[in-house]
Amino acid sequence: MEVLDPATGRPLPSDAIQRVLFIANSVHVYNIPPMTPGKGHVAASWTADDGKRQIFTARVRVIETAIPATEDGGDEKVKTDIALEDASNGSLFAAAPYTAVAVVEPVSDSSRFFALRVQDEAGRKATLGIGFEERSEAFDFGVSLQEAQKTLGWAGTAGKKPAAVERKDSAEKRDLSLKDGETITINLPGRFGRRKPEPPPKFSNDDALSSFSLPPPPGGGSGILPPPPPAATSARAKRLSAQKLGFDDGKFGEFA
Repeated sequence: MEVLDPATGRPLPSDAIQRVLFIANSVHVYNIPPMTPGKGHVAASWTADDGKRQIFTARVRVIETAIPATEDGGDEKVKTDIALEDASNGSLFAAAPYTAVAVVEPVSDSSRFFALRVQDEAGRKATLGIGFEERSEAFDFGVSLQEAQKTLGWAGTAGKKPAAVERKDSAEKRDLSLKDGETITINLPGRFGRRKPEPPPKFSNDDALSSFSLPPPPGGGSGILPPPPPAATSARAKRLSAQKLGFDDGKFGEFA
């Protein structure tokens, strides 16, 4: 059986091997407007004009082709193509060589629609829209592309970060674990725990006496109390009292 190139329809070497990764017999093909900056492709704009943008319904196949090394030193080649074909007779309508992840782009508003970058033999490119009737078919289509990426050696390259970002990430991921003998100190604010009450200060009796003092007297004195008056004898006090009352102690003696 003759093996044809999915991208050109031309015959391939007889020892070429092909594998169909995905097939869907009823996929809608659209002539889509340019991508909206900041929004990407929007499938709602493809179907809003009463089907005027739909070109036809096609069969979609994802085909992996392996061409063995030739005797004259040619290397083995493996490639993947997405072919849009006439479902009735299998004739090729358009093909998209899967040379980069960006050849197939999902839309921003649906999981069943994709933007497909097709290319003819002269290298001219155009972007067409494809829409699956079933979400399960669209899911299987995405899985087949992931499998092709692994075969082509692209696994892990999608969404790869720039070198500067990778260097920053590697610096942030350096080993910060504690080595033997190293410790770490953490100072927590007061609100994270209760402060222990401080014990009262200890001092000796001498310290207590030297630091203790009476408050000053009212009116602002020097703080030293006046000495008490001298004590009088009992007899003298009585005589003075009798004289003040008008008694003559010479006649009656002392007043008792």
